[in-house]
Amino acid sequence: MNRRSKARLRHQIRAMRKVVADKDAKAAEALLPKTFSIIDRSAKIGIIKKNTAARYKSKLHIRLKTLTGSAQK
Repeated sequence: MNRRSKARLRHQIRAMRKVVADKDAKAAEALLPKTFSIIDRSAKIGIIKKNTAARYKSKLHIRLKTLTGSAQK
C-alpha cells in the first residue's frame, strides 16, 4: 500500500512539473487541485512528512504563478 501511494505521489508530481515545463497554464491549473490532494493524503498517512508536503505544494504553486503571470503579459 505504501509503495503504491508513494509511486502515485511521484507520478503526479512529475506530471505536474512536466505540464509546467511545457508552459501549459490551463492544464497546470486543472492538475493543481488533484496534485495537492495527493500530496496532502500522502502526508496524512505518513508517506512524506508534513513539511515536505508543504514544500512540494509551495514550489509547485510558485511555478504555476510564474507561468500564469508570464502568460498574462
